[in-house]
Formats: sequence, C-alpha cells, structure tokens
Amino acid sequence: MQATLLSVLGLALLGTLHAQDSIPVQADFQQDKLTGRWYSIGLASNSNWFKEKRHLMKMCTTIISTTADGNLEVTSTYPKGDQCVTRNSLYTKTEQPGRFSYTSPRWGSKHNIHVVETNYEEYALVATQISKSTSSSTMVLLYSRTKELSPERLEMFTRFSREQGLTDDEILILPPTDKCMADAA
Repeated sequence: MQATLLSVLGLALLGTLHAQDSIPVQADFQQDKLTGRWYSIGLASNSNWFKEKRHLMKMCTTIISTTADGNLEVTSTYPKGDQCVTRNSLYTKTEQPGRFSYTSPRWGSKHNIHVVETNYEEYALVATQISKSTSSSTMVLLYSRTKELSPERLEMFTRFSREQGLTDDEILILPPTDKCMADAA
C-alpha cells in the first residue's frame, strides 16, 4: 500500500515537473522591457476559484517593476464589487531568464511562472503552474499595454490556453471596464 502511494506521488511529481518543462519561455528575455503598466485582457484557468468567480471578473491593471535584487514586484488593481482591490506579489527570478517563482502567503500555493511570449510593447503571454498540497492547476494570462488587442493576439491566447489542456469554458476574454483603472499607480 505504501509503495503504491509513493509510486503515485512520484508519478504526480514527475508529471508536474514535465508540465513545467514543457511550457516555453520567451527567447532572449529582457526583464527591464517587461516593466510598466499592463492591462489583463485574458485569463484562463482550471482552478476552482476561477470557475466560481469567472462571471464576476473584469479587466484589471497590473504594474510590473524590478526590485533592487532583480526580482519583479507585480501590483494588480481590480474591481471587486464597488471597491478597488490591490494585490502585491513578489516574483522571484530563477536561473532561467523569463521564469519566476512565487509562494502565496494567503494560500501557501507555489507558483511556477513563465513569460511565454512577449514583444514588450504590445502584449505578454504568461503561464503559471500552481501547486498546493492537495491539488494543482494551470493559469494563463494575456497582458496588453492598451485596453484592446487584435483578434490575432486573442486567438493566440486561446490557442495556447487550449494547448495547456484548458477547455473553452476555462478561457475568458475579460470584459473591459473603466472601474479601478485610474486607481492603479
């Protein structure tokens, strides 16, 4: 029984590591060009919180800046009811440029973040593998420097999300809003 459990856990870990390795990272990633204001245009996830909150989600603003030690400070401001909520995250750089790690102090989940593709001036596609003690999930974000992106970029986001195993009902182009956009620093 114990050997079977260890085998299953080992295979699950191997599968998680393989999934992380199969997510590409932007070639010649230039971290300084990723900094500044972005709008979250698309969000895809197979997590339970996404399924529960999907109908409430709207576009939000994210400010990315580099810390003194070379990590990324990521500040997102989004509408929640009639308030604006700001969430700060510190993405720790790894040995691979374009790849970061983050541990949620609130949930204890580990995030393996990949900047998959960006041209720095228009869009950024970011994929995250999230693991908790009891589950794992995938999240894909599409950022834009403006509140709109071309249909080709939206299709690229949808196609990549599907390639990560996400279904159409787990992929969302976020409805635009002006709420909380000015509040983001």
